[in-house]
Amino acid sequence: MLYQNILLIDDDEDDQEIFLTALECTGKPVRCTVLDSARKALSQIAKGDFETDLIFLDLNMPLMNGQQFLAEIKKDEKLREIPVVILSTSSNAATVEQVKQLGARHFFTKPGRFEDLVAILEKVLV
Repeated sequence: MLYQNILLIDDDEDDQEIFLTALECTGKPVRCTVLDSARKALSQIAKGDFETDLIFLDLNMPLMNGQQFLAEIKKDEKLREIPVVILSTSSNAATVEQVKQLGARHFFTKPGRFEDLVAILEKVLV
């Protein structure tokens, strides 16, 4: 499936910039909306402020963390079918298992190398 509208939810501006640059390097014709708050993202998605086919989600954020966002979105009948990919600094096995049980499609630990991030995006965006 070709994803056309991607949402990145990450509160770290550097990670946002790196993600967008890596996404550009894939050459995929996608539009990416970036939000720095899971709470804001949940509100805007629920209101229909924008359309998204795929969500990339960081776990470690203030106010509402990624796990809380994931649990909330999967409760909503209209939103639960949106695939969510976790992209986090965490690599704890229990956390990975928990987010997969909550409905995450994939879990990736944020790589240290830019080329590895591009490879992850290319894998997900097939």
